[in-house]
Amino acid sequence: MHNGHAGTLARVRTGTGRTATASAGDAGGFRDTLPGDGWSPLWTGLARVGGVLPPARQPDIDPWALLRGRGDPSGRGSTNGRLVGEACDTSLAVRPYFDTVVPPQGYRWWYVDALSDDGRFGLTIIGFLGSVFSPYYKKSGRDIPVDHSCLNIALYGKGARWVMTERGASDTCQERDTLQIGPSAMRWDKDRLIIDIEERDIRLGIPWRRRVKGQIILYPEMFNERSFKLDPAGHHCWQAIAPRARIEVKMEQPNIAWNGSGYLDSNHGSEPIEDGFQSWHWSRAHVGKQVAVTYEGKRRDGSHFASALRFDASGTPQEEELPLVAPLPPTYWLMQRQTRADRGHASVIKTWEDSPFYARTAVSARIYGEPVVAIQESISLDRLINPVVQFMLPYKMPRET
Repeated sequence: MHNGHAGTLARVRTGTGRTATASAGDAGGFRDTLPGDGWSPLWTGLARVGGVLPPARQPDIDPWALLRGRGDPSGRGSTNGRLVGEACDTSLAVRPYFDTVVPPQGYRWWYVDALSDDGRFGLTIIGFLGSVFSPYYKKSGRDIPVDHSCLNIALYGKGARWVMTERGASDTCQERDTLQIGPSAMRWDKDRLIIDIEERDIRLGIPWRRRVKGQIILYPEMFNERSFKLDPAGHHCWQAIAPRARIEVKMEQPNIAWNGSGYLDSNHGSEPIEDGFQSWHWSRAHVGKQVAVTYEGKRRDGSHFASALRFDASGTPQEEELPLVAPLPPTYWLMQRQTRADRGHASVIKTWEDSPFYARTAVSARIYGEPVVAIQESISLDRLINPVVQFMLPYKMPRET
């Protein structure tokens, strides 16, 4: 949304794959329907860097405080541990606005994830302005965010593909309804998001880049007009634009088509993401006609935040007590990850992405009494800025000039 689309403030109460050990946590009932190692195409070709990367943990002064529902070591009354609600301008429709101005040092992205109805396929698509993971943006001094744009496409299951080609300002066009990045685009058309894809994938050690072409249409089933600050100063904000949606996937290359459930949100910031955070864990799950989202992490200043939101059938978010921490097995790269679930138990269906600094996982759990398949992510910004990781990034995130 435009920076000017924000309005009055309201606070949300705090509560607080393929892996080396994944077999212990896998949900056996899903193993046959969700394909195997092709779901983690990002880093599997890289040699593991033992002893070089820092631990991807999120330390807590009192590790048992999270289990008691208090992730903030300073207690419930402090802003140290809560998201800060920010009501959007209701005079404007709730939808993506692609003509937003991203300030120097800043970023904005629009994120889509989806799971097929039969559980065999998944995807994530992220349109970046000021790509937060880009080594080129970091080296440039981050003065011109639009000069570091990309459409990250990850297809999981049969025909798995990975695309994250960065392009410059001359190949990026921002309009109110359209974000054009190279030959691909995200378009808002009559209350639906259309993503046109024309890209080439990348695989480590294989110079031949396969064509990735098709169209994806997301139909929101609910809209949420509220955004939330992730830090007290409001340097980093998040909004679940359409917490629940239907999705149609029609790919020509690879030749796959499916329908499923989806989700759309957006993040934006006025400073580098690693300046604001050390790490975070996020998850979303469709719970009947509602949607549950948990967002927690450790800021760069050492403070913690942790909140659980439940979006009702109309898209209105309600604060909830955080479910118990549900630890997940570390990934191949020893990324520590966790989610929230009833009784503190969840199991890995499949690790979608396994990189030195980021993990995305499909998880089986029970939330608010309902069995769900959740999409979960964990990120370590300390690992992202490690020189070894910065050296490796261009091999998976090429830049076209």
